[in-house]
Amino acid sequence: MAFINSEAKLNHIHHLVQRYPQLDAVKDSISLAFEIIKESYKNGGKLLIAGNGGSASDAEHIAGELMKTFAKKRTLPDSFVSEIKKVDLEISEYLLPKMQPGLPAIALSGHASLNTACINDIDGNITFAQQVYGYGKSEDVLLGISTSGNSKNILYACAVAKAKKLKIIGLTGEGGGKLKQYSDICICVPETETYKIQELHLPVYHIICMMLEDYFF
Repeated sequence: MAFINSEAKLNHIHHLVQRYPQLDAVKDSISLAFEIIKESYKNGGKLLIAGNGGSASDAEHIAGELMKTFAKKRTLPDSFVSEIKKVDLEISEYLLPKMQPGLPAIALSGHASLNTACINDIDGNITFAQQVYGYGKSEDVLLGISTSGNSKNILYACAVAKAKKLKIIGLTGEGGGKLKQYSDICICVPETETYKIQELHLPVYHIICMMLEDYFF
């Protein structure tokens, strides 16, 4: 591992703020969110991500950036290379040049059968809470994305996460809504209109993904 140092982290955030000056207001929150997710991964945890509508797309986007190469080449560990060769040499020769190590991340909006079963059989507002209960461990992190900070299904998921001792990161708009109360750290970008909030969410989570990739790979 080529660990990212504090100077490198500050450089990442400095360049982010240069491109998006309004994010200067949340640079400390971004830094703390990175530290929370970093510690989770170091302890064998995973990232659970929940959002609605455009924020559901953001949840899928984040999972995609973490589960494979984002901005730099990732190299498989020698221990895995050795073990898969023992399993099947021919298959390993096909897989090894193509596979990349990933950081475990699950977008909770991406499970259509489970989510629609909850909607039909129980209550659509509990779909994320149900998944946090099933997936969540104390070393994990829940990232709740809500432009208003008041999405009920996100808040219900946070309540379950609190009960199961997960860390919670909120990504929301100005003020933070009720999500801010549940979060260990809440990144409240300084906008109030939904589309403008979403426009700022993307560079925020991109820089967190980039710092995580730098740290672990």
